[in-house]
Amino acid sequence: MVEILETDINLEYALGHHLHCLVAQIPVRLRRAEHGWAIADRDHQWRIVHSVLDLVAEGRQNLKKLHFLLFPEASVPVGRLDELLAIVAERFRPNTVTVFGLEAVRVREYRELLARFEGDHAAAIAHVDRDVESGDVSDLPVNACCVAVKEATGRLRVFLEAKTHPFRGEEYLDAYKDLYRGRHLWLFRSAPACFNFMVLVCLDYLWRNLYESNIRRIIDHANRLFFTTRRTLDALFVVQATPKPEHRAYRDVLSGFYGEYIEDTPGVRETVTVFANCSEDSVIERYDGPGAFGVSQVVIGPGHKLARVQTPEFSTDDFGGAPVCRLRFGAGTRLYYFNLPLHHELDPRSSRLPLKVHGIMRREDGAWAKVTGERLAEELASGGEPGSSGS
Repeated sequence: MVEILETDINLEYALGHHLHCLVAQIPVRLRRAEHGWAIADRDHQWRIVHSVLDLVAEGRQNLKKLHFLLFPEASVPVGRLDELLAIVAERFRPNTVTVFGLEAVRVREYRELLARFEGDHAAAIAHVDRDVESGDVSDLPVNACCVAVKEATGRLRVFLEAKTHPFRGEEYLDAYKDLYRGRHLWLFRSAPACFNFMVLVCLDYLWRNLYESNIRRIIDHANRLFFTTRRTLDALFVVQATPKPEHRAYRDVLSGFYGEYIEDTPGVRETVTVFANCSEDSVIERYDGPGAFGVSQVVIGPGHKLARVQTPEFSTDDFGGAPVCRLRFGAGTRLYYFNLPLHHELDPRSSRLPLKVHGIMRREDGAWAKVTGERLAEELASGGEPGSSGS
């Protein structure tokens, strides 16, 4: 079973103030490679990623307040990793967390990446070495995620984890169509901010068998954290490149996560779950199945109040009857900038909403332009009153 590794990071956030998150819903175009999936046009992909990094570094569109930046799964060419980390280290503001999925590498290359940041990865390296010693896995593809934390002191720390879900390999007799299965997940304990969060790669959120599941393990771990320290899991970030973000399985897992277990789950009751997907302009070679890309979303528990709205860019709903409140974005290539709700300490009789969309940007002529508020205001005025239907 996957091991949850806890680590302390130095982040300073103003107590009592909400945090800000930017989801970069950009295209991801993948082609089949000898081992796993490769980005079809690495230079073009890097230009898109770099344009978002520039926007954040320069603090335009009110992004000087940004705390979390999320890119989709498999969206960053592995050859550009050092360049991306240099931008974060040299140009980003302290107290910024950048999460992104890497292009697939082999197990031996993944092991080398872990060794580069050995100070934080001793336990993770031990897991990989154990797998290598027990079988011929060095050439298996690894779908890896990177979390780059620029601490309050300006120090950059880099954390890696591999996708634990077997992906399409579970449907084939040939084991070498399988992915390498990651053995660890990170739980970041921020101090003095007292903000705890985790990052998952796409289907890791759903991965389960008859006897165990990642999400069940996360809930149990968060509950132990609550009962021993009175701290909770504040946020769960899921980076995706999936053409089926509306699949019933996501709703079923969210239902269990937010309220349908028999026992009490105080460790995750106030968790904010953010799904950062790639946009509708994405392509996965040889995939012609049902569904569509896009629809990044933010999910909070039913104790929060979220007015029902429907606009061309976003809407709210309960995900088909789940015990949740969901902010559901569109499918286009967009940057979504919003706040992460605080614990629901507000008077429940108040009309104040816990979740706000601060800005939406679309790509125009190679640059990011803010979607004007006039159209959104018209939609809200015509059909966005609390209690009206969403989709």
